[in-house]
Amino acid sequence: MAIADHRKPHNSDGKLWKLCPFWQSGTTSSSSSSTQNLHSQNHSHQNGVGSNNSRSTSSVTSVARSLLPARRRLRLDPANNLYFPYEPGKQVKSAVKIKNTSKSYVAFKFQTTAPKSCYMRPPGGILEPGESVIATVFKFVEHPENNEKPVDQKSKVKFKIMSLKVKEGTDYVPELFDEQKDQVTIERVLRVVFLDPERPSPALEKLKRQLAEAEAALESRKKPPVETGPKVVGEGLVIDEWKERREKYLARQQVEAIDSV
Repeated sequence: MAIADHRKPHNSDGKLWKLCPFWQSGTTSSSSSSTQNLHSQNHSHQNGVGSNNSRSTSSVTSVARSLLPARRRLRLDPANNLYFPYEPGKQVKSAVKIKNTSKSYVAFKFQTTAPKSCYMRPPGGILEPGESVIATVFKFVEHPENNEKPVDQKSKVKFKIMSLKVKEGTDYVPELFDEQKDQVTIERVLRVVFLDPERPSPALEKLKRQLAEAEAALESRKKPPVETGPKVVGEGLVIDEWKERREKYLARQQVEAIDSV
């Protein structure tokens, strides 16, 4: 039988070390049983508990990632609302500027809760790093019930803008967001806000500027590409380089034929 040493432990300075209360209250037998339990736990850990530890760590990591806010790839202007002029019975337009603020190519896509009365141009696309585009949103405004005028009030219609990181050279198709659902980020949910077209406001003036920029960009894309063929010099004078070379070649052939006679 082991004999317990009743001498009080001390450090080099002569001060007594204080033991935790639950350690002091235990007997020698309980201490030995705790030691046996510790050995049995270490043995079971060596027999397979370690593999489960890695699984639990990965599951905790995935849960933590889901709780963290997603890093945004796009910056929207306006950031929270889509402003429309309130004109019942007409199709009105809004605009939102979308800029890729990431270092990767990013695909974006629109979704709306009212697809029958709204559509977007473009409904989606791919932006290179730093590139921006002004999207135009069209909406048909229905006549109000009870002659109520929902000016400066939020509508129930919402627009959701999603983003997806893609590789350079990827062609945009809407199916990209279905094929890679786990990588899709919801950038913003925009609410529809009606503005009185007869009452000037900063939001209305900004909307008019953005719509003008969007129309200008659309017109520039419609222009035919610059021709790289024949060049026009002066009034109606067309110079065809291949034709000019052929005429010079035929002229040399005739001179050589005359000299050989």
